[in-house]
Amino acid sequence: MTVLILTCEQDVTADMVVAQLHKRGVPLVRFDPGDLPGEGALSAEYVRGEFRGYLSTGGRVVSMDGLRSIWVRRPSEPAAHAAEPSPWLSAESGQALYGMLDCTTARWMNDTGAAARARLKPWQLRIAHRSGFPVPATVITTYPKVARQFADQYRHVVVKAVSGKPPSDPPMALPTTLVPQDADFTNVAAGPTLLQRYIAKRADIRLTSVGDEVFAARKIAEPGQVDGRYGETGHPWEPVEVPPTVERAVALYKRLAKLAYGAFDFAEDGEGTWWFLECNQGGQFGFIELETEQPIADAVAEWLSFPAE
Repeated sequence: MTVLILTCEQDVTADMVVAQLHKRGVPLVRFDPGDLPGEGALSAEYVRGEFRGYLSTGGRVVSMDGLRSIWVRRPSEPAAHAAEPSPWLSAESGQALYGMLDCTTARWMNDTGAAARARLKPWQLRIAHRSGFPVPATVITTYPKVARQFADQYRHVVVKAVSGKPPSDPPMALPTTLVPQDADFTNVAAGPTLLQRYIAKRADIRLTSVGDEVFAARKIAEPGQVDGRYGETGHPWEPVEVPPTVERAVALYKRLAKLAYGAFDFAEDGEGTWWFLECNQGGQFGFIELETEQPIADAVAEWLSFPAE
């Protein structure tokens, strides 16, 4: 039985898991949807109630009934590398590829439907509340008056993107930013704006959950630091124990979201409370493993190696 890894060509995090799968002697195929059609090819037959499907790349062919698991790591847009790419060709290729893969009995990390919903920040916040996480007060609005009232109520608020990085070339970074108290919120009407109560943190926490396992790392924050993703603090990531209440909330969140994998970001305040910021269903963990030596890649490989039901 074969593990299928959907990712782009340059993905160090995937390389780490591939190495662990090789150690286990588990067959795998690494496929970039951006290579379909072209370097990648597929064929699926639906005849007399039977289904047969095949996927090939780099001279290797894998049968759909021979898949044990599928890891959706960091795939390119379908048909991104085609000779004549177009939105139509991407849609056709994506429908064909993921529709075929959904016909298998393989385990998913993560299921594409669940993953698409899990990317929605408003939905994340609701599930985080239901799971029992402490979540900073948040508003997403296009009403300038509502934004002003929220800022007046909580005094110290940050603004962040609802969807993440915007598509651009070169990529544009949108760090979480502290909002001045005299800010003019008129332009909130131009597009949905996410405002959140500012958490004065003493550390950033990254918790990586693989199946039933959790790996948490902590990095001390600089005084007044807002976005831990940007700028060096001079402090390394170090392993940290996960509070039982957080571990239970992580398990419930993943069950509600139907995720096998999740990378959770928290802000630790001065009292030691871990405030939920987001869960990235496809977040990378390579940089955490390299600094902390936590066996995350091994845990992913073990989960992917488990026989399909």
